[in-house]
Amino acid sequence: MAELLWLDDPGIEIALRRSARARRFTLSVPQNGDAPRVTVPPSAALTDVRMFLMRQSDWLRAALERTPPVVAVKDGSGLPVGGTMLHVVQITGRRRPPFIKDDQLVLSGPGAPGPRIAAWLKERARSALAPIARHCAAELDRDIGRITLRDTKGRWGSCTSKGDLSFSWRLAMAPPEVLDYVAAHEAAHLVEMNHGPQFWALVDQLRPNWKTQRDWLKREGAALHRYRFDSP
Repeated sequence: MAELLWLDDPGIEIALRRSARARRFTLSVPQNGDAPRVTVPPSAALTDVRMFLMRQSDWLRAALERTPPVVAVKDGSGLPVGGTMLHVVQITGRRRPPFIKDDQLVLSGPGAPGPRIAAWLKERARSALAPIARHCAAELDRDIGRITLRDTKGRWGSCTSKGDLSFSWRLAMAPPEVLDYVAAHEAAHLVEMNHGPQFWALVDQLRPNWKTQRDWLKREGAALHRYRFDSP
């Protein structure tokens, strides 16, 4: 667990992470609402860390001001689904799975909306990603093993040497063509387990417009992590 520091006691909470790979001090601001993080070598003195944070305080405050606010998914909140912003509406009556009606994401019956909608998004992502990935794999004359859905922060998908694929279920919030690109991207890893020229040639074969979708993820993807689905 990361140690917590404070800038301008008390002010900005900062997570301190010591890493054997770190050769210098680095400061980052996650786009999902988590605390800013400073990563330092294992032997770094706390006094040096605090001095570094003081020198970076102006940059840090500006970065925090640019960070989108965290959105708790609940009745009345907005939530992108398939690239379209919907309004969450919870109604009384028999408990039913969420469904889309016009510009609303409706769920009925008791229970906190967040966890119910997260489970619904996960199944929505699975039903969209699995057939695309399998179709792309067939085009490349490869077989897919298991397909799992996770809430990963560092990557949108992954592929193992055994052919198992994993995806972030938050892709269900992105435009369909972006989800489509990620499925094709991971299928290409069934042939090339790297990001070299031959890999990108395969992606280009599968999805010629992949650069547009990759750029969307770089530009907008981090904001998908600002939606929180925890029970209140």
